[in-house]
Amino acid sequence: MATAWADMTLHVVKKAKKNSPTYGSRAIGYLGLTMYETVVYAAPGHRSVARKLSPGLSLPKPKRRKSICWELALNAGQAYMLKALYGYTGRIKPIDSLKQYIHDRYATGLKPKDVERSEKFGEAVAIAIFEWSKSDGGHEAYQRNFPYEYKRPRGEGYWIPPYHGQSSSKFPLHPNWGQNRTFSAQNGRLPVPKPFPYSKDTASQYYKHYKEVFERKKILTDEDRTIVMWWSDDPSETYAPPGHSYNLATIAIRKTQADLVKAAETYAKVGMAVADAFVNCWKTKFSFNVERPTTYIRASVDPQTQWNPWEPFFLEPPFPAFYSGHAVQSAATATVLTAMFGDNFAFVDDTHTSRPMLAYQVKNKLPDGAPTSENYTEYMPTFTDHTLIYKARPYKSFWESAKECAESRLLGGIHTRQDNEVGLGEGTKIANNINALRWH
Repeated sequence: MATAWADMTLHVVKKAKKNSPTYGSRAIGYLGLTMYETVVYAAPGHRSVARKLSPGLSLPKPKRRKSICWELALNAGQAYMLKALYGYTGRIKPIDSLKQYIHDRYATGLKPKDVERSEKFGEAVAIAIFEWSKSDGGHEAYQRNFPYEYKRPRGEGYWIPPYHGQSSSKFPLHPNWGQNRTFSAQNGRLPVPKPFPYSKDTASQYYKHYKEVFERKKILTDEDRTIVMWWSDDPSETYAPPGHSYNLATIAIRKTQADLVKAAETYAKVGMAVADAFVNCWKTKFSFNVERPTTYIRASVDPQTQWNPWEPFFLEPPFPAFYSGHAVQSAATATVLTAMFGDNFAFVDDTHTSRPMLAYQVKNKLPDGAPTSENYTEYMPTFTDHTLIYKARPYKSFWESAKECAESRLLGGIHTRQDNEVGLGEGTKIANNINALRWH
């Protein structure tokens, strides 16, 4: 039941126009919370976390001595919330189809009044949570992905939009996202970490971290490139990073055959931790507007002529570097799932196995001393053709996958080691605050 709705969520997210990791993270936060709150009273050992999130969030409770079918309550709540968040896409039929299928399965044999009561309860919970969501700062944010009125700072060390990146926009994605309300109030109070100060000094930490990105690209292996593309999570082609994390929750739930309430709790914790991770990450990104490796490497590490500029293996996203969104949300996910399922939880990540084979080219190294004049035909770049088949990847633990996810950003040439390490650390703090809510 729970995993069927998680699968439907990812189906809708993947097909959604104007998809973004920021809006997607918010969506799974509210969907996960809704799932939990529609079934929480099914287990005596669990409790609602609504008042811990906000004193003003008051959710309906089931009437005493009145029968509730929790599957039907969850079903109604998920259908309402998914349509409320993604109704703009027009992809309503698959949602209604799943809702009807589950209704028919669980309503059979029940009294009509019990069916109606159950579905009204689930929908009432979803309505209350959705109304609360409207005040968080991210409501209908898909309508303003790249606000043209944003004025980015200029100067050495500041982020500039990539000439050739994941997006053609010359404005950053959701620059005000860091001002949104977090699910955990404690996460909203976490201090903003600081990046290394800008420096051209070759002995500085700033220079060394960007130089590492430059040097690492020279020795990329096919396995390195496979890791980069597995964790690429391009929002125009996939579920984006939040959806990847939601699917890891599904994998753990299915492997352990978790009961309905534990499954719902897992989705709620992962969803809210990932949502808070993106808010805090964006707060940091737009507090400092740190440049991506491409800008610094071209200016200070490997200044080349315009006919042969350094390029990352993976395309840059349309927002500043510090710190890594992939790292923070993967650490948040690993922290939640480890607490739920254990330290040494081996699993196979099948998130992208349905993606078609990828063909790409790798630019071969030009010989040293290549001329800078117009007469350099013999030194024109050559390319080696490669193909990548998206095969499921095994991991020994959630943290092994999280660290690989973070490392993929350095291998791809779009983040420094500091970006990744700070992201992993912040994600751990954020998830611990979600775990600390009184769930039981």
